[in-house]
Amino acid sequence: MLARDRQDTIVRLVVQNGSMTTPELMEALDASESTIRRDLAQLDMQRRVVRVHGGATAPKDDPNLVLHDYTMEQKRNVNTPAKRAIATSAAALIGPDDFVYIDAGTSTMQLVEAITQTDATYFTNSIPHAQVLLSKGCKTYLPGGLIKPVSSALVSEETIDSILRMHFTLGFWGTNGISRSAGFTTPEIGEAKVKEVSMRNTINRFVLADSSKFGQVSLVTFAPFDFATIITDSLPQDGSFKDADNIAEVGDKS
Repeated sequence: MLARDRQDTIVRLVVQNGSMTTPELMEALDASESTIRRDLAQLDMQRRVVRVHGGATAPKDDPNLVLHDYTMEQKRNVNTPAKRAIATSAAALIGPDDFVYIDAGTSTMQLVEAITQTDATYFTNSIPHAQVLLSKGCKTYLPGGLIKPVSSALVSEETIDSILRMHFTLGFWGTNGISRSAGFTTPEIGEAKVKEVSMRNTINRFVLADSSKFGQVSLVTFAPFDFATIITDSLPQDGSFKDADNIAEVGDKS
């Protein structure tokens, strides 16, 4: 098991159980004590778990840790003007010859609604996104796989197998959190894997994220911080991301 996959599993186990001892994690992951201790030290530095004597606990009181995903309905009206400004800027990047991957989520739904380029070819793992693209007359592909109820996204091994055969020129993803140490994160392992694989198979990668996502960390990392260009409405006021060269700030154009 790769170190990142093992650490994602540790975070999931710790959060699900509230705490885990080092021996419990060793047994669950079939890993040595030194490996688990090293992983816990790194995860503690990333604030994804709290390292304690003999194991780790979940940082449940940390407002920067995103433990759960929300439904599309719950997220639809959150930061809508910012998402719309981001989407308008992102849609302008699409050319007629592009093969575009579009991730599930409300930020990417704003993108789908803003798209005017109907000559490009689109591939999405979101059923609602596909319906909107089809209504615009766009050539649209959906992968196979299991539908995740909370987001109406296709997330399973069949989905990944479909994506692995594709080579996208351009892609857009949502995220639950952005951290320089933890990268781009989301609460669910299956959805994270779909995001990870689709990103790897895309030449030009963009993450659409309003300013509230900066400094947040969710349970599973799907890409390192520098793996994509972030399109956002504004940067955090504390200056923590001011020197990053992979952020495009569009401003809230509501």
